[in-house]
Amino acid sequence: MATTTEQSDDRSGQGMALFCTAMLIIPAIDACGKLLVATISPFEVGLFRNLIQTGILVTALTLMGRAIVTPEVRLYLGRIALCGVCLATCGGFMFWGLQSLPLANAVAIFFAEPLILTIFSVIFLGEKVGWHRSLAVLVGLVGALIVIRPNFAAFGWAALMPLVAATLFALAMTILRSLSGRVDAMRIQAMAGVFGSISLSLLLLVGGVLGAEILQFRTPQGVEWLLLLAVGLGATGVQLMMTVALRLAEASMLASFQYLEIVGATAIGYLVFGEFPDALTWLGTAIILASGLYVVHRERRRALERRLAARRYGIAPDPELTTEPMP
Repeated sequence: MATTTEQSDDRSGQGMALFCTAMLIIPAIDACGKLLVATISPFEVGLFRNLIQTGILVTALTLMGRAIVTPEVRLYLGRIALCGVCLATCGGFMFWGLQSLPLANAVAIFFAEPLILTIFSVIFLGEKVGWHRSLAVLVGLVGALIVIRPNFAAFGWAALMPLVAATLFALAMTILRSLSGRVDAMRIQAMAGVFGSISLSLLLLVGGVLGAEILQFRTPQGVEWLLLLAVGLGATGVQLMMTVALRLAEASMLASFQYLEIVGATAIGYLVFGEFPDALTWLGTAIILASGLYVVHRERRRALERRLAARRYGIAPDPELTTEPMP
């Protein structure tokens, strides 16, 4: 009969396998988006993805007989709405960057997000950050600049779009952290999706009226519908895998596997689009990843120290956010 330790190891292994699979699927979703934005507004792609995800979440909650709008949701509705707007527009800006940038380059720039999240956690949540993590954040942002500079010279403002997306995603994660343990995560995601879909619809409507080319809505044709469906269903599937993975294994254990995404992005970029990062992109990416992994390491140590202190003094540790929507 399996011991408790063996069962725990099995669950952690399953969680890691699911999480790694999700990280390798995300670049495929980005590749579908990159194919779509050659003919469709990136914010329209973001809208369809958001609508599909939200539709599935709302349907699931309804079938489970769970109310979507609860007193807790009403209490924090403003934060949830802002979170939804940030997540929805984050996807639009990421797809905008993919219009011009190689897939791996865009993903590398987006990986500044954990570093930006650390900064926001200090500013908005009052978290304490020692000089080790502060230095890692600074070095990581320098790595992001190394990736951005040659891309900015080659592609102009498009090179900044993944950084805008990373900033919006980090802000959304900061809001989710502030709601951790107060509102059910699935309800947050469903309501955030509703507000995100509304915000993107309004953005495209206003953009169409003003004649902004990047915001022009165009009815998808033929294979574009299949690609949009793949983006929406893929993003929903990844979210589900991450949710299950984070229930099977600790977030601090899984965080370092997030960087498999850059491996998948490089492989798909080369195989599908014939792209391969240059030396400066590799250097900047290596710096970003090293800095991010160090921040993850420090977060893991802090989480362990909190658990040990809670166990020693008989205090329940703060509840952790168990799901994080993907950009």
